[in-house]
Amino acid sequence: MRNSKIVAIGHHVPENIITNQYLSTVMDTNNDWIVERTGINERRWMDPSKDTVANMAAKATRMALERAKLTEKDIDFIVFATITPDYFFPGSGVLLQRELGLESIGALDIRNACSGFIYALSVADQFIKTGMYKTILVVGAEIQSTALDITTRGRNTAVIFGDGAGAVILQPSDKPGILSTHLHSDGRFAEELYVKDPGSSRPHQERQPEQITDTSTFKVVMNGNQVFKHAVVRFMEVINEALEANNLSKEDINLLVPHQANLRISQYIQEKLALSNDQVYNNIMRYGNTTAASIPIALSEAWAEGKIKENDLICLAAFGSGFTWASALIRW
Repeated sequence: MRNSKIVAIGHHVPENIITNQYLSTVMDTNNDWIVERTGINERRWMDPSKDTVANMAAKATRMALERAKLTEKDIDFIVFATITPDYFFPGSGVLLQRELGLESIGALDIRNACSGFIYALSVADQFIKTGMYKTILVVGAEIQSTALDITTRGRNTAVIFGDGAGAVILQPSDKPGILSTHLHSDGRFAEELYVKDPGSSRPHQERQPEQITDTSTFKVVMNGNQVFKHAVVRFMEVINEALEANNLSKEDINLLVPHQANLRISQYIQEKLALSNDQVYNNIMRYGNTTAASIPIALSEAWAEGKIKENDLICLAAFGSGFTWASALIRW
């Protein structure tokens, strides 16, 4: 069985910068309150005249292709992770295919929220290893700002989430690239972090007129304490699982790129693993939580800043809605 390797990475974020100061003008909050709880200083929100999930993904893809000296025609499969598709259906994979001017190639959509990118990477890894495809595009992209309740009522989640897209290109390699991926879920906690509507399990007549016009019915519901409590445990478990599966230790990690859920979670994991600041990459302070896009955006920025070098051991880890959690260990 052959190996798969990330040959290029790219990202795109909207131009519209939303600062903590701006949020303090539309809800009862302030910069210190937000930074203390999340570590976030600003985030990017979409411009309806410019941004869609699919076209942000296309821009991230073109950056990756340019870095790899490839073209759109080289792509023979797409795995697209998002929980905020442009349409209820079809999925964003086919919309990205159209944006890239491609025809006929397969496009698969993954809906695993904050763990979505690693799930998508794992799927693509299997396709490469079995020889089914040669060049696979893996994308994480989200527009969450349009689903937020941007009032004092919704501030616990409105201050957290941002929009953006990240992409990687996978190809076969003679040398180990993606060493292993590890995927988990526990649906008992599905309602601790979720958006209930629009859901198909409730008849239309059960939705009252005020629910249709009041966007708060489509809001993110999050039990922050439960999420934090489970996240710090599962992050550690899944990172250790990846290291043990490859007979490696935390001392071997050159760079940990965690899902950007909350800076406090990342700092807790860093402390537990005894990693230096140079061994953990965080950009949540600039972009907020971009869900499935957060890891590829961070990976792309870390690479551009020279923090990822050939033969480095890179660990990706995520936890989110579902609950789902996942890790990937990569030899760059």
